[in-house]
Amino acid sequence: MTATTTGIQVRALRKDFPVRDKGLFGPRGTKRAVDGLDLDIPPGRITGLLGLNGAGKTTTIKILATLLRPTSGTVRVDGLDTVADARAVRRRINLIAGGERMVYTRMTGRENLRYFGRLYDVPTPELRTRIDELLDLVGLTDAADTTVERYSRGMTQRLAIARGLINSPDYLLLDEPTLGLDAPIARDLRRVVAALAAAGTGVLLTSHYLAEVEELCGHVYVISGGRHLAQGSPAELKTATGSHRTVRVTVTDPGDHTAAVATRFGATREPLPNGAEAIVLRHPGDMAGPLAAALVEAGGSIGGLEITEASLEDAILRLADGTATPPASPASEAVTV
Repeated sequence: MTATTTGIQVRALRKDFPVRDKGLFGPRGTKRAVDGLDLDIPPGRITGLLGLNGAGKTTTIKILATLLRPTSGTVRVDGLDTVADARAVRRRINLIAGGERMVYTRMTGRENLRYFGRLYDVPTPELRTRIDELLDLVGLTDAADTTVERYSRGMTQRLAIARGLINSPDYLLLDEPTLGLDAPIARDLRRVVAALAAAGTGVLLTSHYLAEVEELCGHVYVISGGRHLAQGSPAELKTATGSHRTVRVTVTDPGDHTAAVATRFGATREPLPNGAEAIVLRHPGDMAGPLAAALVEAGGSIGGLEITEASLEDAILRLADGTATPPASPASEAVTV
């Protein structure tokens, strides 16, 4: 890491794309993909960027990666502007994007890594070792000298991951990084990302695999239509949006005695085959034990108990459709290490 790091700071970011309203010869207009976005990605933390399709996640990441110029607003990486100081910024960052071709198919895996390593000015002796380490990490040692056009989709994505780590970046931008990966490789990548963050690397992650986000991210931004909706830890977002865990207790001999318990807890009752009944309770707390105990005390016989944890997906959907109130946003903070 650099001696003084302030992280990636995004302020009032806006990106407009030209469009034609009515075909090729129609009047030109603009479509706003990112609309006044503020983000902070400090060193040593994995920050999530979530939203529905079309929310502006990939456009935002491409601006941070210097692949797109913003229409207005600023992005600074350790104080360097991504437009005015693009070359210096690129030495500090790298991008791994699932589903996009980020390597050359007519070169071998090893040749790709050597080529990109030289672009980042990785010293030659260090580069040889780094290439071998990364090929082993992504499970491509045996295919290192095979041209990429003969790789499967998963192998190509694994090589793209190695390419994204070739310069040991201070900041790593991950756009659906595990898309198309086998479960063991995806798991290994999550371990690598967690270790990088623990060592001080700042990470920005977008992913539709929300279990991945909950496992890795200490802080999450939720956006819609390119605008900020909410931020907080996954647990804070679920709690603030009323995303509750669900307790489902199967009662084999329902009656007035169990109905009274359901009413007292504010649970619903669902008839089941063979005369059984499900008592269903949605609550932010851990109510499985108290509900089951109350049913037994009332004389009910329990045939099953199922607990479904609160879903980050539910929280995002509720934020996007306006049925939930976002948690209060903390003030933006610069981080100095």
